[in-house]
This record gives sequence, structure tokens and C-alpha cells, in this order.
Amino acid sequence: MNIFVAKLNFDTQSEDLREAFEAYGTVTSTNVIMDRMTGRSKGYGFVEMENDDEATTAINELNDTELDGRTIVVKKAEPRKERSDRGGGRGGRW
Repeated sequence: MNIFVAKLNFDTQSEDLREAFEAYGTVTSTNVIMDRMTGRSKGYGFVEMENDDEATTAINELNDTELDGRTIVVKKAEPRKERSDRGGGRGGRW
């Protein structure tokens, strides 16, 4: 199961997420999302756990708890929505 974690401390690293979630089962991967321009955390990330029961327990136990001084939000990640046109908005005219 893919788990979304929000309201992270900007200093929280992927390894910190791994440690928090490993208390509830096997963690396949963790990823704190970084801003490409600044290299700074965007304040959210994802955790992948193989076992859905362990993942559900982790979500229930960690949601609204404190990690690195911030109260985090933890929930099942929703699939990404398809984006249609990402064009510049000029409508093809100059």
C-alpha cells in the first residue's frame, strides 16, 4: 500500500519516515518530496508497505501524531490524476 504523509517538518528525511513506519511492519520504500529549484523538502512524502494490514495499522497509529516536532497527517495515497494540457496558455497565437 502506498501511504501519503503530510505536514512534515522541513528537516524530516526519508530515513526518518522509514524508522517511524518500520515499527508497524516492513517498509518497501520511503520518499520525502523535494523542491527541484530549492532542494528543500515540500513538507510531504510517501511510504510504501507491502502488507496492507500493517499499512492500515501504521496509518491509524501515526495519523495526528508528532514526528520531528510537527503533527503529521497520514492516509492512504490516492492514485495520481491524469493531467490534460499543460500548455502555456497562449492559444497558439502570438
